[in-house]
Amino acid sequence: MTDTPARLLSLLSLLQTPREWPGSELARRLEVSQRTIRRDIDRLRELGYPVDASRGADGGYRLGAGAAMPPLLLDDEEAVAIAVGLRGAAGQAISGIEESSVRALAKLEQVLPSRLRYRVGALGAATVPLPGTGPAVDPEHLTVFAGAIANTERTRFAYRTGDGTESRRHVEPHRLVSAGRRWYLLGYDLDRDGWRIFRADRIAEPRATGGRATPRRPPAEDVAAYVTDRMYSLLPTYRARVTLHAPMNQVAPAIGDNIGELEPIDDASCVWNAGADTLDWLAFRLLGLGCEFTVHEPPELIGHLREMVARVHRGISSTVD
Repeated sequence: MTDTPARLLSLLSLLQTPREWPGSELARRLEVSQRTIRRDIDRLRELGYPVDASRGADGGYRLGAGAAMPPLLLDDEEAVAIAVGLRGAAGQAISGIEESSVRALAKLEQVLPSRLRYRVGALGAATVPLPGTGPAVDPEHLTVFAGAIANTERTRFAYRTGDGTESRRHVEPHRLVSAGRRWYLLGYDLDRDGWRIFRADRIAEPRATGGRATPRRPPAEDVAAYVTDRMYSLLPTYRARVTLHAPMNQVAPAIGDNIGELEPIDDASCVWNAGADTLDWLAFRLLGLGCEFTVHEPPELIGHLREMVARVHRGISSTVD
């Protein structure tokens, strides 16, 4: 790349990723010599961008905090508006943009001047969002892990399990995964010597230690599928067996493909065997079939349907004089 202005912008864009870049890798990406990289770093410093350098085998360059907003040339109001918007998108896990929101927020907060960081924090503290359908996640926690993952750093944090047990963890974070309306951190737990999955809303006081993480083979190539499978495997599963008092060809379209199995009894009835993670799903699926039915198992579903009937009866009775 011989065009100096274009090369400087490309170099600046790389440095905005929160990690240390070895000079050799920057030179390879920009197709120039390491000497040219050193000169370009000096040019960026002359322009006011604080590029930090570290020595040693693992050393390199990174863009320090307090820089202006390159290369978008945002003014203060625009920078604050974008940071607040990204925090909201990351914290509420808006479907389809959550991962990119965290990456963008990690880049943006790295270079925000301190006066703008204060304004973003003040706006966040003064704003009360409407509650969403998922647990609340602190966007700052996500950006800590996003930066540690990019820079292959170890982290420490407090963690609370589902039964309320609290502990301190020393973890090499590998990936952040958004599954449904929740965030999960996949990392290697150094104290327990194994891969662990942590719910982000149960994490407190995360911080990067600066210690280098050890390169490790992840537990699966598809990390998102691995986390999702593990989460669903830990949920309670209900196996339902129900007699439907309707012809099988009549109820089959309403049940849908790959949702349990239907077995004919006679021309007027059939048996439905299905599994689900929630009783509500089974109950509403049965009520939506539009036919009579008899539940054989599980007993939890029978009790759940009785509670629903009682609520409906109370609701109807309260409106009748």
